[in-house]
Amino acid sequence: MGKGLTTLLLSCVLFSLCASSFAQTCKSYTFTSSNRVYSSCTDLPVLSSFLHWSYDQSTNKVEIAYRHTGTSTSNWVAWAINPTGQGMVGAQALVAYQNSSSAIHAYTSPVSGYGTTLAEGSLSFGVSNLSATFVNSEMTIFATLTLDSSLTTVNQVWQQGPLSGGSPSSHDTSSSSANMQSAGTLNFLNDQATTTSAGGVVTARRRRQNVHGVLNAVSWGTLMPLGAMIARYLKVFKSADPAWFYLHIACQTSAYVIGVAGWATGLKLGSEASSVNQYDAHRNIGITLFCLGSLQVFALLLRPKKDHKYRLYWNIYHHSVGYSVIILSIINIYKGLDILDPEKKWKRIYSGILIFIGAVAAILEAITWFIVIKRKQTSSVNYPEYGNGMNGTNGYAARKENGV
Repeated sequence: MGKGLTTLLLSCVLFSLCASSFAQTCKSYTFTSSNRVYSSCTDLPVLSSFLHWSYDQSTNKVEIAYRHTGTSTSNWVAWAINPTGQGMVGAQALVAYQNSSSAIHAYTSPVSGYGTTLAEGSLSFGVSNLSATFVNSEMTIFATLTLDSSLTTVNQVWQQGPLSGGSPSSHDTSSSSANMQSAGTLNFLNDQATTTSAGGVVTARRRRQNVHGVLNAVSWGTLMPLGAMIARYLKVFKSADPAWFYLHIACQTSAYVIGVAGWATGLKLGSEASSVNQYDAHRNIGITLFCLGSLQVFALLLRPKKDHKYRLYWNIYHHSVGYSVIILSIINIYKGLDILDPEKKWKRIYSGILIFIGAVAAILEAITWFIVIKRKQTSSVNYPEYGNGMNGTNGYAARKENGV
């Protein structure tokens, strides 16, 4: 029982770590190596990037730190301000990559057109203290910008692309790639940032989509299956009774509460969408899950006692609805991932969590059947009358005569 319970809890911890990584914010980050402190920051919604800054309104200077995580020495990264428009053309970029001598090269590059190789050049505003670091697959560009007093709200662009022959080459330009969504606006005064993509402006909506996805993946997609496993596999151990029941209730109740929060954010997102019909299947499955989950919670209040004649029917209902919720939850999470279209690693991570849970369930299923069969064999040896009862009084009558 101890090993099985530890394995179940480990799976919860693994997914929690993945979810916390997915939902991490810039505010929790500390620049330990340089001891720099910035007054504001924003989590950029694509390309695993973050921007930190401090703006001095009296001098119109802004100190920035652009962090790009999950990159490698074979890539270049860049962050830019576009004073003349949105997007790439006209952007005034800060670029960094590791050159052939293994040094981190940071420089400025004005972007005059598509297909640029990010050649070095001066920008339309002053840049000082330009440097970059590469540590633990994270490239960070530091700089101080001297802007015009009217540039408190700016158009920003951030990018990543491959190196070719030791020089920057074109990034991914497919319409569905994150590189085509990495542009927006930034207000240095009030810490507000919006991003633009091929589909238009995406402000706090993208963040709510991420929150919606994490809440539902943790609740319906992970805690619900774990709660079902607790009920099915732990109760076979006599020493786990009644602890398994309370663990099951705690897990499923937590899943339901978190799941309702995720469902509510989904309704809000649906009401704001310009084309709700595009996600009809995802929305309808979500509503169905909320209804079935609510039925399961209320059914607990109507649970008959073990010896009640209706307990069998209640068990059939409870198990049928419970497994239906789990199956629909997993289907809907994958539909949500297709809609949200995050980096592919998140779908692989969730798939890995499911495979892990499935493997644990298979092992526990085999252990459960082994214990049940062994108990039946032990019972038939100690009480053979149960096996001979149809052949007359042999066994049962003999035991009664002996006072047993």
